[in-house]
Amino acid sequence: MSETIIERCEARGLRMTEQRRVIATVLEDATDHPDVEELYARASAADPNISLATVYRTVKLFEETGILEKHEFMDGRARYEDAERDHHDHLIDLQSGKVIEFVDKEIEALQDRIAKKLGYQLKGHRLELYGVPLKTDPDH
Repeated sequence: MSETIIERCEARGLRMTEQRRVIATVLEDATDHPDVEELYARASAADPNISLATVYRTVKLFEETGILEKHEFMDGRARYEDAERDHHDHLIDLQSGKVIEFVDKEIEALQDRIAKKLGYQLKGHRLELYGVPLKTDPDH
């Protein structure tokens, strides 16, 4: 990813208020898949004047303009991540809600083979696996 979220917003002609900049920075710094409530907690820690409504509106705007990608991982919460991150798939721990990102060359090749077998050229995909830990591990 060569540009920051703020740079991509500006390139798309979005007016970047200070509050939008704070939200964009929080998103840029996120290493997880935060929902709007978590984004609000992080953004309001940086700027107490940011309202939950502002975060909702900003996230919706960023999603509509292709800045953010929305995920709904069967837990009823919409979560977000930068839309221009390198491709990866997700494994969701159904006990903890933790989202684990992974890339597997064999899965990628298999998806391409399946698409070709069915007469298609694959242009994209989204893979979400849901599971529970095989054993109880305090570090998991």
